[in-house]
This record gives sequence, C-alpha cells and structure tokens, in this order.
Amino acid sequence: MATAIKQRQKAVVERLEATFLNNRIGHAYLFDGETGTGKGEAAIHFAKLLLCERPINAVPCETCHACRRIDSRNHPNVTLIEPDGQDIKKEQMSSLILQMTKKGYEPGRKIYMIARADRMNAAAANTLLKFLEEPEGEVTAILMTDSYHSILPTIQSRCQRISFIPPRREDMITKLIENGITASMAATVTMMTADSDKQMELAENDQFALTRKTVLKLIEASDRNVNEALVFIQSDWSPVMKEKEDLERGLDLLLYAYRDIVAMKAGLQADLTFPDQQQNFRALSMKMTYNRLSDNMEAILQAKKKVYANMNRTLLMEQLVLNLQEGLMLV
Repeated sequence: MATAIKQRQKAVVERLEATFLNNRIGHAYLFDGETGTGKGEAAIHFAKLLLCERPINAVPCETCHACRRIDSRNHPNVTLIEPDGQDIKKEQMSSLILQMTKKGYEPGRKIYMIARADRMNAAAANTLLKFLEEPEGEVTAILMTDSYHSILPTIQSRCQRISFIPPRREDMITKLIENGITASMAATVTMMTADSDKQMELAENDQFALTRKTVLKLIEASDRNVNEALVFIQSDWSPVMKEKEDLERGLDLLLYAYRDIVAMKAGLQADLTFPDQQQNFRALSMKMTYNRLSDNMEAILQAKKKVYANMNRTLLMEQLVLNLQEGLMLV
C-alpha cells in the first residue's frame, strides 16, 4: 500500500515522511481532497509510520506487529471515527476523548482518525475543538474531508492542512476510454471518484448505469409535468434507489446534472458530467433563471442531508420534485 499511495500522492507522502524524519509531528492534521484521492490510505500509512517498530528511511516496515495490527484495524492506539447515520455525533466525540485520555493503551503515540469530518454536527465539532486546544500527551488527530470549507474555521486553524490533488480529469477520461468505456460514462464516473479502480468498477456496473439513466429520466419527467414526475418517483425511482447509499448516489448525479445545466446556460461545455445530454440540458437552461437553478441545487443538497435521517425516502423525493418543479419557468 505504501508504494501505491506514494505513486498517487507523492508530494503528500514525502511531506509526511519529512515530518517524521525531522521529528516535527503535529498534534492535528486535516487531509483535504476529493473522494478517491487516497486520504484514507495516506492516514493509515502515516499511522504505521508513527507506530512502526522498525521504520527504514521514514518508511514503515509493513511486517512488524504494529504495522500488521494497523492493517487489520485492531491496534489499540489507533481509533477511527465515522459518521453514525447522517452525522458524527457529540457522543462519539466524547467517547473518543475518554479513550484518548484514559490509561491502558500500549506505549507510544495515540492516533485518532475522523472520516468525513465535515459531517460532525455542531456539538461534536465543539467537543473536538476543546480537545484540539488542549491535547494530553502524544496524541495525533487526522481529520479527513472532501469539503474543507464545511469544517469550522476554528478547527481548520488548529490543524495542519494537507491537500490531496486528484489527477487531471482529462487524463482519467482518456484512460477509461482506452479501456473500452464510452466517453459519456467516463465523464460521469470521473466526477464520482478520483480513484481509477473505482472508476472502472462504476463504469462497468449495471446498477450504476441504471442509476444514471433513472436520474436523467427524472429530469425529463420533471420538465414535462409535476404529476408525471411524482408518479415516476413511485414507479421507477424508488425501486432503483432501494438503499440509502443508492439514494445518496442518485442525488449526487442529480446535483451534477444541474451543474451541467448551469454550464449550458453560461455557454460553457468543458468538464460536463453528462456530455451526452447537452441538447436536452441546453433547452432546460433556457427555461430557468440562475437564481432558480441555484435554489434547485440547494434543494438537492438539503435532500442529501436528510438521506440518513429517519425520513421516508419516497416522501423526501416527492418533496424534492415539487421544489424542482417550481424552477421550470420561462425567463
């Protein structure tokens, strides 16, 4: 894994290794980058480096007891926090801090990683902030996010920001096309993740192709008639978006579709998620104001936030369709 992450994020890994060599290890880092840029792999690599029993030239050995336990996710000094449903909650932060401050750990640095750190609710973020201000002992935090500006500025200021740069999208699309993926599908999957393996998985996945098709059909139905769109939610959308993860992905694609419509309205054609829909999206862009398009995108973002709440998913989509329908007005 060390070789793979260094190939993908050479500058990041070299910076972490220099930090280790110079014994300038910080108490908090904020790993910031798009989905698929390797933040999780880099966090594991850094944890191994900090706890490895015999590192060589700032590279973890990968074979010692510590490295192997980190790989298997059972090292007592390494804790991973992930969202519990929609948010990372205050109770999770309080439990983490209790673990970090009590005795019983093995000798050495304690490391905690927070995935999707932008999903901390206000209470959780404030609880973490107090701990960041006054860490006890050798403790290192690694916060990971693909939405840096959603992190509280007070937390940002207490972390060393390490940015993960994705490969050029044009290069990723070209590589996928060379592997037999259509240009339109390549454009879509490269918006979903920067991980080349996951891009291929999505591009060859029948369920993802159906999700993509269903999102585009919803936009067409909404354009024609609100009642038709509501029926579509019941008859076509809900059977495809059975799980919360499916719905979240569908809403991501819907958001990217409206992003394309904005680009069409502005006369831009580069970096489209759905290049095969230019004609349809251009026609839609003529019916909607910039303000309404912005409102629609905000409505989709708000719907995404509710996906992991206990709200009925069909009702959630019906409300979203009604909000989107308001935007179909001649300007």
